[in-house]
Amino acid sequence: MFNFLIINLAPGNPVDMYINPDTTQADIDAKKEALGLNDPIFIQYFRWLGNLLQGDFGFSYTTYEPVLDLVLNRVGPTLLLMSTALIIAYIIAIPIGILSATKQYSWIDYLTTTFSFLGVSIPNFFLGLGSIYVFALVLNILPTGGMFTLGSNGGFMDTFFHLIMPAAILGTGIAGSTVRYVRSSMLEVLGQDYLRTARAKGLREFIVTNKHGLKNALIPIITIIGMEIPVLIGGAVVTEQIFQWPGLGQLTIQSISSRDYPTLMAINFIAALAVLFSNLLTDILYAVVDPRIKYN
Repeated sequence: MFNFLIINLAPGNPVDMYINPDTTQADIDAKKEALGLNDPIFIQYFRWLGNLLQGDFGFSYTTYEPVLDLVLNRVGPTLLLMSTALIIAYIIAIPIGILSATKQYSWIDYLTTTFSFLGVSIPNFFLGLGSIYVFALVLNILPTGGMFTLGSNGGFMDTFFHLIMPAAILGTGIAGSTVRYVRSSMLEVLGQDYLRTARAKGLREFIVTNKHGLKNALIPIITIIGMEIPVLIGGAVVTEQIFQWPGLGQLTIQSISSRDYPTLMAINFIAALAVLFSNLLTDILYAVVDPRIKYN
C-alpha cells in the first residue's frame, strides 16, 4: 500500500502523456474516467488489490499490453544479469577476503582494502560509461549494449559477449562490500582453537584455511547474500539503462518516464517477492552449511 501511495501521489498524471495540440479537456476527462483515475486513491488501491488477488495486474497505460505479460518478458534477462553478477562478485570477493585475512596488516591486506573501498565508492553509472568507452569504443572488443546483436539469431556466444560488461560492473560493486565481510568473518574464525589443533596435527595451511576455516566462516557470508538481492535489484535499474539491457531495470525507468503506474506496481511486487525468496534461500543454506541447524 505504501508503494501504491507513493507512486500515485507523485506529481503528474498518466493522462499527461496522451496530451497533444489536438487534445481537448473533454478528451482528457474521458481518458481519466476510463483509467479510473477520477476515483479516490483508496478506491483505486483496493480495486488494484482485488484484481491482484485474482492474478490480474492490469494493463499498461503506454502499450495497452497485460502488465503480467510485459513484466514476465523482462524477468528472464534480469535474472540472467543478476545471477551472473552475483557469481562474479563471490568469485572475486571470497578469495580476496580470505587472502586479506591471512595476510592481515600486510601490503596485500591494504591493497585489498583499497579495492573494497573503490568497489563500494565508485557508482555503477561511472564504471559503466567508462567501460563502454574503453572496451567498446577504444578497444572495440565488446558490444556497447543490448542483449544480442541486431539482426542476429541471438545465440549463446552473442548473448555472452553482451553480458560481460553489465554483469562485471554490477558484480564489482557487490564484491567491494562483500570482501570486507569475508575478511572480518575469516579473521574471527582463524583465531579459534580448533584451527590451532588442525595446524598442530600437521595439516597444510591451505587445508586449514579453506576447508576448516572457510566452512565455519560461511554463515555470516551467506547472510550477506540475502542482503545483496535488494542491492542487486536497485543496481540493475541503473546498469540495465546504461547498457540497454532489456530487463526489469530498463522497464522501470521507462515506466517512471511514462507514468505507467500498473507496471511500476507489478515490478515492485516482484521485487518484494524476490527479497522474500532470497531470505528463505538464506535460511535453507544455513542448514546446508551448518549441520547443527535443524528445521522441523
